[in-house]
Amino acid sequence: MDQSGASPHTSQTERVILTLREMLLRGDFAAGERLAELTLVRRLTASRTPVRLALDRLAREGVLEALPSGGFRVRAFAIADIRDAIEIRGVLEGTAARFAAERLSEPDELLRMRLCCRDSEQLLPMTLENFVRYVEINDAFHAELWRLAKSAMLTRAIEGLITLPFAAPGALVFVNPETDEPTQLAILALEHHRGIVDAIANREGTRAEALAREHARIARRNLNSVLTDRELFNRIPGASLVRLPVPIGAL
Repeated sequence: MDQSGASPHTSQTERVILTLREMLLRGDFAAGERLAELTLVRRLTASRTPVRLALDRLAREGVLEALPSGGFRVRAFAIADIRDAIEIRGVLEGTAARFAAERLSEPDELLRMRLCCRDSEQLLPMTLENFVRYVEINDAFHAELWRLAKSAMLTRAIEGLITLPFAAPGALVFVNPETDEPTQLAILALEHHRGIVDAIANREGTRAEALAREHARIARRNLNSVLTDRELFNRIPGASLVRLPVPIGAL
């Protein structure tokens, strides 16, 4: 037992889950490919039990699909699946914003979200050099929103959803240095963030919910944009798992 209280077995299982999820989103396995437990044991240098638990977990998350005959295969996602995931995240984050407005105890609870807004503004105009930092700040803002909802059940629902390709708040944030669209979208996102913070501070639950749901639709706009550029699309984690009905550029 280590100092964190986790057993070596638990630590290995979590390592295998994280590694296998990363491999799936990176495209190490093709959509529809069957995963053999023994092959993964050798590839991940892990024992069979953690590998089996990792496969079960990723199947529950929706990245893998359990086969009736036993075993698992890599799930393939349709564009409609991705749009649905974005829409559902908007609903859940809208609920989180409303809960935050209703359950706010002290104005200082919003300090971290306000700092995220300030730090985001300082990165404008958006460039390739500050892109990574922008994504980190964006992720921190959303995580703080979930925390302020003060609902463990809602947080679990959101965390389960965002394991799917393209569903996380930062999954469809991208930079194409040849256009000014990233800066325009970053400005729009910042306006949404500030509006959400303002609505929560004023205990305006309905407004906070509406703003958070509208904010999630930026990801749909980004998805539509990225589908016209195969190179950009292929750089997004999980792109290899998406089934495209027609060639990119013909949508």
